[in-house]
Amino acid sequence: MALTAPAPSRLALYLDLVRWDRPAGWLLLLWPTLAALWIAADGFPGWHLLAVFVLGTILMRSAGCCSNDVADREFDRHVKRTARRPVTSGALPVREALMLGAVLALGDFMLVLTTNPPTITLSFAALAIALIYPYAKRSVAMPQAVLGVAFSFGIPMAFAAVLGGRDWGLAAIGAAVHTAAWLLLLGNLCWVLAYDTEYAMVDRDDDLKIGIQTSALTLGGWDVVAVMGFYAAYLASWAVLGHRLGLGVVFAAGIAAAAVQALWHYTLIRGRTREGCFKAFRVNHWLGFAVYAGVVLDLALR
Repeated sequence: MALTAPAPSRLALYLDLVRWDRPAGWLLLLWPTLAALWIAADGFPGWHLLAVFVLGTILMRSAGCCSNDVADREFDRHVKRTARRPVTSGALPVREALMLGAVLALGDFMLVLTTNPPTITLSFAALAIALIYPYAKRSVAMPQAVLGVAFSFGIPMAFAAVLGGRDWGLAAIGAAVHTAAWLLLLGNLCWVLAYDTEYAMVDRDDDLKIGIQTSALTLGGWDVVAVMGFYAAYLASWAVLGHRLGLGVVFAAGIAAAAVQALWHYTLIRGRTREGCFKAFRVNHWLGFAVYAGVVLDLALR
């Protein structure tokens, strides 16, 4: 008589829902956010802000997984890689997943409340963009651009947390968020387009069948060229902005290390295999870490 495996516990389902065993997702958000935090503070930003942005990034990404899986549950059941996600498979009710997401988002907001009014105001925009993203796949040719804004919004929030005062309103945000922060956001958006296009290349066949929009489908045969162009735009923009902000040779070495990784990713994705494209996506956080490490070391060694 065959024995059936025991059903996973509620905790195990929750952890699977928020991708606890796959930290690459929140690391992709964390490194550019922390790099911006160090740049805005001109060095170590202090333990309070470091804790707020590290924990906040993890909580927000986890909450985003909950809303994303609920929104995409009908699509995900037709995709090999996502068919067994807790909400998609029916192991976790939609209402329960939304409640978990709400609790995580509330925890994130409680952290933001310990900062200042400009950062708190920006957090509402960040939440709105994160909630819009799953639905962009229905109507936007390159929904990865929406994800790029969502994944990069920690950059202006980091500047606001360091430079902002106690005033509310658009004028206060404008004073707190340096122009460089928005330019760094645009550059980082290019990085998100690079790695999420690699991610979309993994599911290209499934996405084509179910009729959703992705950058991999929109770009077609230009996907590999576009990914490398996105990498180049990201690294070039951050290199130029970093130089203008006073970062020097150590930061440039971090950019160079990231560029070497981008060239390696080309060897992984040029054949457009599922395995190669997925590996390129999974290790992308090391590319972001190289840039972050360059920022931190450069500022520390002045």
